[in-house]
Amino acid sequence: MASHEQSYRAGKAEGRARERGEQMKDKAEAAKQKTFEATQEAKDKTYQTGQAAKESAESAKEKTGGILQQTGETVMNKAQGAAVAVKHTFGMADADEDEDNYPYRRDTSNY
Repeated sequence: MASHEQSYRAGKAEGRARERGEQMKDKAEAAKQKTFEATQEAKDKTYQTGQAAKESAESAKEKTGGILQQTGETVMNKAQGAAVAVKHTFGMADADEDEDNYPYRRDTSNY
């Protein structure tokens, strides 16, 4: 009977070991699934953050380009005005420039 009881105990221990092994396997599979889901969620958030940053950078680029263009036009207009003023100072202005800048100037050449 000792042999029968030893077999019984061994079988019972083996059954518990299998049951625990299955439980461990299930827990490992659940952990693997959670890890996969967390990784996927992190990828999605990273992509969304990257897209938002890209859109923000493009918007800033467009705004900066507009500001630079306006500044360039302002500088160009002021430079042209300064050039005309210098021409007038030295008497080098064309008749068209005189009329544009000094429309009420009297013609004194007939006096």
